[in-house]
Amino acid sequence: METKEGTYLSSCGLDCGSRCILKVRVEGGRVTRITTDDQPGPGLKACVRGLGQREVLYAEDRLTVPLKRTGPRGSGQFAPVSWEEALNEIAGKLQRVKEQHGPQSVFLMGYSGSFGALHNTGRTGTGRRFFSLFGGCTTTWGSTSAEAALFASMTTFGTPFNQNSRDNLLHSKLIILWGWNPLETRFGPDTLHYLMEAKKKGTRILCVDPRFNPTAKLLEAQWIPIRPATDTALLLAMAQVLIDEERYDHRFIETHTFGFEVFKDYVMGLEDGQAKTPAWAEPLTGVPAQTIVQLAREYVLSKPAALCSGWAAGRTAYGEQFHRAAITLAAMTGNIGVIGGHVAGGTDFEALGALPGLPMPKSRFPLVHVSELYDLLLKGQAGGFPSDVKVLYILGCNLLNQWQNINKGIKALECPELIVVHDLFMTPTARFADFVLPVAHFLERQDIGQPWVGGPYNIVMEKAVEPRPQVKSDLAIFTELASRLGIAGYNEKTEEQWLREFVSAVPGFPNYDELMEKKIHFHPVQSPRVAFQKEIADPANHRFGTPSGKIEIYSQKIAEMQNPVLPPVPKYIEPWEGPLDLLAQDYPFQLISPHARTRINSSLDNIPKLKALADDDLWLNPADAAKLGVSPGEEVRIYNERGAMIRRAKVTERIRPGVVSLDAGAWYRPDEQGVDLGGCVNILTIDKKSPAGAFPCNSCLVQISRHELETK
Repeated sequence: METKEGTYLSSCGLDCGSRCILKVRVEGGRVTRITTDDQPGPGLKACVRGLGQREVLYAEDRLTVPLKRTGPRGSGQFAPVSWEEALNEIAGKLQRVKEQHGPQSVFLMGYSGSFGALHNTGRTGTGRRFFSLFGGCTTTWGSTSAEAALFASMTTFGTPFNQNSRDNLLHSKLIILWGWNPLETRFGPDTLHYLMEAKKKGTRILCVDPRFNPTAKLLEAQWIPIRPATDTALLLAMAQVLIDEERYDHRFIETHTFGFEVFKDYVMGLEDGQAKTPAWAEPLTGVPAQTIVQLAREYVLSKPAALCSGWAAGRTAYGEQFHRAAITLAAMTGNIGVIGGHVAGGTDFEALGALPGLPMPKSRFPLVHVSELYDLLLKGQAGGFPSDVKVLYILGCNLLNQWQNINKGIKALECPELIVVHDLFMTPTARFADFVLPVAHFLERQDIGQPWVGGPYNIVMEKAVEPRPQVKSDLAIFTELASRLGIAGYNEKTEEQWLREFVSAVPGFPNYDELMEKKIHFHPVQSPRVAFQKEIADPANHRFGTPSGKIEIYSQKIAEMQNPVLPPVPKYIEPWEGPLDLLAQDYPFQLISPHARTRINSSLDNIPKLKALADDDLWLNPADAAKLGVSPGEEVRIYNERGAMIRRAKVTERIRPGVVSLDAGAWYRPDEQGVDLGGCVNILTIDKKSPAGAFPCNSCLVQISRHELETK
């Protein structure tokens, strides 16, 4: 479909759960301006990242031709080649590797850099379909963002879908932002609107976080600074207060939960001799015992109350325990299944109206956890993995930048015989590829978007402009590879034909032509939407998807795993690289890495207009700065046994002592000694998963010194 001058509707196709309105003005075949929803109220208003997509589309460093490596891996030395040469060589290598070593020797690192019903690089997308028809491959399991939360929701409720719509917050008497910063991470285009409206109504708002984060600052919330990775201890101490003072909701617990007595015995110390009192939690968390008592009482007495737990506290050494403990506390206070309540874990994704995406032929996919990829590449079958990886195929993923322990990753990327990367830019990962294939921007293709947080609606993503002559979509690239490999049936339809098929498969969906005319389809639902409202109101006829049919505080599925570090009731387990780890003697600062307001993971870090708005300095408490002799704006060296980086210090009272913070996603840029000058936190993080598969980037100990002293 050739585009014409006019205004097109679209939405970001990046790894953000929100799907906001982008009004894309096209003149003379080019995008000239992008605006957003101008309706009053919550709406679908885009953030600075969506409004900055024109700069992405026409960035000076945008890849416009296929490239083949000419120098050592990581050198960034490439030469342009024709599509014919690139695809012939890639197809030939895939075929030889499959014949000699089996399809499992190909590793597909297809991740979440591109979202859409059709143009999707994730687990239901273009790459997975191609390799299904190829005969299989090895690929990943585990969510880098939310594996702990999803595990907690599945084992406790029997479903990953457990969140209320944001208008519920207008009915909350208390809102606790626990490691949640939606001003920057969004979590639905309407989230901040309803938080602001709740504040105007007089709702009390608290913030439990190592940082006084930007959302808490905007809402003037009361801040309870906590040490990273100790959140579970604080929740357990709150539970102990409610049990000790007989303040918890006995009726709710008896009617709707399973296994509370086992949890109660643990919390009260009958199991191990240690009651999980506020006095026990204070030296762990850094939160005064009296504050814990007050927080517990306020939460239980302010019903309905919303304990809004973000995913950050779950991205720690035993992060699944945090989400399960937060769910348990919500149950103890009767804040599940009621308007104005909230529950931890899981996702806001609304299954209503979910488009099916590309059909996936049955094929065997050996799975490796996302945090174990480097070990897989380095050790292969000798290390107990399913294959020796000969081909690493990457799309929708800036792997080296976003996975933990970059220096280990650099060694691992030397191992495959062939690395192929699809991308818009020469990312730190692409520099290690043998072939880099330029892909289309979402404004250069047709699709339909659906949020995975924030609401049951679909939004048309119109093709606004033609891609540059040598740029192809991921779908087009795999179509050409399929042809060369003799793979029949990969893609025999146009974009429109695929989308028509997807739309017709969903009951109650408007037909394709109607959807294209209206552009946005809101699925009719009751508002506010409340997760588990039926299960709580009518438990006899609406059971939870757990073995007991109830909220499993004692999880029978976890008990069957018989894993000593995955207890069936939520417990506090001392985290590695936490405040009490012996490593803290040499690396005394806990490093956390929040999402940045100007990036979506690492996407957009190279866009000057957005980079100018980024906060890429290291947050450091004044007391710590004084001990180190560091002045505001001074360069510091942050390091541990895995690597080192140089950053400017942002000395601020908005972070608790002993903790430092650096926004995630900045691109890795090493100097000649391998010290990172770009500010990529993963030069410091450890590639080790939590027992349930969480990506524990917020369990990281570091040391800091003045860079000026290091260079003298």
